[in-house]
Amino acid sequence: MSENQSETTPGIDGPEIDGPEIDGKAYWKEVIRLTLTLLAVWFLVSFGAGILFREVLDAVKLGGAPLGFWFAQNGSIYVFVALIFYYCFAMNRIERKFRIEG
Repeated sequence: MSENQSETTPGIDGPEIDGPEIDGKAYWKEVIRLTLTLLAVWFLVSFGAGILFREVLDAVKLGGAPLGFWFAQNGSIYVFVALIFYYCFAMNRIERKFRIEG
């Protein structure tokens, strides 16, 4: 092997990365924490507000319908869509933090 050739073959040993290495454990720790947090929010809104806390929420009326019923029918869907947009925003922030291009 000549002095100009590298010890690794591109594509076999992985791409050469310029700059600091990515801390994979810290990246996945943040991604999993974000995912579990959003799943907990989704559970509380859809199952909690629509089923578990329905009787308490039904004391409040929203548009003529009890709030517990509204969360079961509409609110959980609106919150789910909002969580999707928040997840996209948060993942972009995490990827910029760890210098990951996606």
